[in-house]
Amino acid sequence: MNRRKAIGRILIISGGSIAAYSGYKLWDWNKSPDIKYLESRKELIAALAETIIPATDSPGAKEAGVDEFIITMVKDCTEIKSQNKFIDGLKELERYCSSSFSKTFQQCTLQQQQQTLKHFEERGKSYDGIIGKVENKFFGKSFFATLKSHTADGYCTSEAGATKGLSYLFIPGKYIGCMPMQQGQKTWAIH
Repeated sequence: MNRRKAIGRILIISGGSIAAYSGYKLWDWNKSPDIKYLESRKELIAALAETIIPATDSPGAKEAGVDEFIITMVKDCTEIKSQNKFIDGLKELERYCSSSFSKTFQQCTLQQQQQTLKHFEERGKSYDGIIGKVENKFFGKSFFATLKSHTADGYCTSEAGATKGLSYLFIPGKYIGCMPMQQGQKTWAIH
């Protein structure tokens, strides 16, 4: 066998492998999402949200009911690619905690939970600029990006988050575009 035929066959085999894997991933991202699995992981989602926004002198994400908000947003308002990435991310997070700590996420210490979320944040980082926007458009948002976005939105729009976590004035008065904040002052809530 000569060198050109061998190189040609190697290129054909590797090109076919890449095409097959890409086709599988494309099918995997566009398949019908496993919504029953998502709904069955309510406690895990609540623990994840509570790790992102913990309870302090103001209520945390769990008390604000962010877990219900995340499930509703993923089910009803997230595109299929991002839904599948979120559900696959939950499954992968459970495997990661099981293999790294031999526990579920809820049973892990706060430091282990933060380490787990840091791991998934690093893995799910998208590129900056136009490339990142194109990546999110065609491949969907990563698990951690979806989780973090829905957690913040759910907390800030909940009653507990808006009235106790943020500074809320029902009738705020006149608009002042730029004013300094006082030491320890809460950010303003949207009304």
